[in-house]
Amino acid sequence: MPKGRVAVREEFCKSCGLCVTACPMKTLRISDHLNPKGHRPVEQFREGCTGCALCARICPDVALSVYRIDG
Repeated sequence: MPKGRVAVREEFCKSCGLCVTACPMKTLRISDHLNPKGHRPVEQFREGCTGCALCARICPDVALSVYRIDG
C-alpha cells in the first residue's frame, strides 16, 4: 500500500475541519496550538496516510499539500 504525507501551510488554515472529515484513513485532526490568525490548524497526527489527496482537494484555502511516498 502506498504511503503519503500531508504538509500543512498553517498560516492559511482556518480550522474548518473539512479535510478531517474527508480523510478516509482518519490521519488528520485539528491541533491544539494557534496559527498567527488565531485558528487551530490541522495536523497529520498518525501514520496511515495513503496519499489519496482527498483532504487537499476539499480544502477551500489550499492549505494542504499531499506527497505520495512509494516504496
